Amino acid sequence: MSLFDTAAPLVSGAVVALTCALVLVPLAFMAGASLMPAMDIMKMPYRWIPETWKPANFLRALAGNDGAWMYLRNILNSVIVSTSIAVSTVVLSSLVGYGLAKFEFRGRNAVFMAIMGTMMIPFETVMIPLYLIIVKAGMQNSYAGLIVPFLMNAFGVFIMRQYLITFPGDMLDAARIDGCSEPRIFWDIVFRNSGPAAATLAVLSFRQQWDNLLWPLLVAQEEKMKTIPAYIVKFAAEKHADEGAMMAVAVIASLPVFVLFFTLSKYFLGGSAVYQAGKE
Repeated sequence: MSLFDTAAPLVSGAVVALTCALVLVPLAFMAGASLMPAMDIMKMPYRWIPETWKPANFLRALAGNDGAWMYLRNILNSVIVSTSIAVSTVVLSSLVGYGLAKFEFRGRNAVFMAIMGTMMIPFETVMIPLYLIIVKAGMQNSYAGLIVPFLMNAFGVFIMRQYLITFPGDMLDAARIDGCSEPRIFWDIVFRNSGPAAATLAVLSFRQQWDNLLWPLLVAQEEKMKTIPAYIVKFAAEKHADEGAMMAVAVIASLPVFVLFFTLSKYFLGGSAVYQAGKE
């Protein structure tokens, strides 16, 4: 065995350990600091385990510096908006991706390239015209204004189309011979066996909208319609903001994304039923 063969596993392990540390250390700091008094967070050397526990930071985070408990409403807004967009993106992108992957028609590649071309357009270039449309349509300060512009995106179409290209065509032909309608073929066969791609797209779409700050700042002028990122910005900018409570705000904002990821992680690892059946 050569020296390279001996060192390669060690180097790979060191790279993995370093990568994990870079990801986990900020999360550990956030979790620990959320349970500390503000003065302990600023002490050096930093104590990773709180010397004095202060769970009241989470109560302060939810109540806000003004005691209005607006964070609960903002959390609800983010859940409604992000979930609605994730679901619509998965369903609509699956429909479009299925059509582009499995149906032959003139201009199919041109349509696909036109959709992909929209990914090259920065959101900032269409933001103001889109905002004016929302205002003219009377959707400002509403869930419709926050959701409708993001019901589907080109990236979702790309993911689903690339995944469904490899979907076994023989299975679709057999279903048609058995008399299945196209809607039933899509829902009962294609969509149900697109778990890995659909789960990945759902997580990415949810997280993107969960972190979206710019658009809610434009559309949601009322406090009751703001989302979590807008609340965090306001909380951090206030004069008497508490660092421990700020960390608690961040922890609360992170929890739904972690829950969604670990809930859908089995689809990332398990593969689709089609390919599992093929292996058997």
